Amino acid sequence: MSEKIFKVNGIELCSESFGDSSNPVILLIMGATCSMVYWDEEFCQRLADTGRYVISYDNRDVGRSVVYEPGSSNYTVIDMADDAAGLLDAYNIEQADIVGMSLGGMIAQVLAIRHPQKVLTLTLIASSIFESDDNDRNLPPMDERILAFHADGATLDWSDEEAVADYLVSGSSILCGSKHKFDEKRAYKQVRMEIKRANNLLSMFNHALLTGVGDYEGKAKNIVVSTLVIHGTEDSVLPLEHGLALAEEIPNVSLLTLEGTGHEVHPDDWETIIKAISNHTLGGKA
Repeated sequence: MSEKIFKVNGIELCSESFGDSSNPVILLIMGATCSMVYWDEEFCQRLADTGRYVISYDNRDVGRSVVYEPGSSNYTVIDMADDAAGLLDAYNIEQADIVGMSLGGMIAQVLAIRHPQKVLTLTLIASSIFESDDNDRNLPPMDERILAFHADGATLDWSDEEAVADYLVSGSSILCGSKHKFDEKRAYKQVRMEIKRANNLLSMFNHALLTGVGDYEGKAKNIVVSTLVIHGTEDSVLPLEHGLALAEEIPNVSLLTLEGTGHEVHPDDWETIIKAISNHTLGGKA
């Protein structure tokens, strides 16, 4: 990986780019607890091969970006959206098409609301709307199997890299939809890279303490750019109803459902996803 460290909003963010910098820009924002290694390099390159300059980066508390003491809360989702805006400034990029996965999609929504001049289009993959604690949307929760799995992490010896790799790969496997075969070899490659790159691997769990989400409940209707919602029908983290809620709330939106896909950007779906993003972002140009 050819990485660069940028000073953004008083912190360090680690980023990587693919393709020709003179091409239209796509900024990829990954979800909670995951660094940019989960934007598979081959996926990024294939997206760049459509004539784009693709940028991915590590959010706070993952990878080689700034990390804080595990168990601490030092920033909000709003700060993370400002980080994305600041990273574009660091690259001297005025506008970009934004693609966000899961929490990354929620960060992308805040970015579009707070910094609309920077956003050409949005693509929200396996993401959701913002909800306050007293909301009445009754969207289905995360599958209990995932909660039980993560509870087991409390007893893991995090100094044992092989045990940690096994644990993280097992966690990825339960996110895979029934239509796809879980690629264990690819998963181990990503996970080992994640462990090797992390400034402090346990800091990733600080994402569970994020605040500021409720501040944006109901504000998706203020997103003015063209938005593509991509959601798997078997998403066990954010069930399909979350994607449907996004499609109902954002004014200028189109919806792509991936049959049998879980909470993942699976290689089997790359061609479909990349084609959809390419077509969508072309339509967003002035």
